[in-house]
Amino acid sequence: MKKHSFFLIVALVGLFMLTGCADNEVMQCQPPAGHQYGFWGGLWHGLIVGFDFVGMLIWDDAAVYAPNNNGTWYAFGFTLGCGGFGTFIGRARKEWGKEG
Repeated sequence: MKKHSFFLIVALVGLFMLTGCADNEVMQCQPPAGHQYGFWGGLWHGLIVGFDFVGMLIWDDAAVYAPNNNGTWYAFGFTLGCGGFGTFIGRARKEWGKEG
């Protein structure tokens, strides 16, 4: 057990050293300009997240998550669009199937 703990501590120290070298970028907070995305925008962005990710790797002006969103409703729509809510539905259907 002591050998396992030693390797865990070495791995954590190494991880902290690597993340300490990360580049910080100062961002200015500005009010959202133009269109502000809500639930439907989040749902759409969640559905096309795979394409957005590839575009983000190629172009600098593409983003996976809209910076000018309205908060909670956008995040909820994004989660539904990504399929994150599908896990909950799938488990619920599995549980309902056991009862019937």
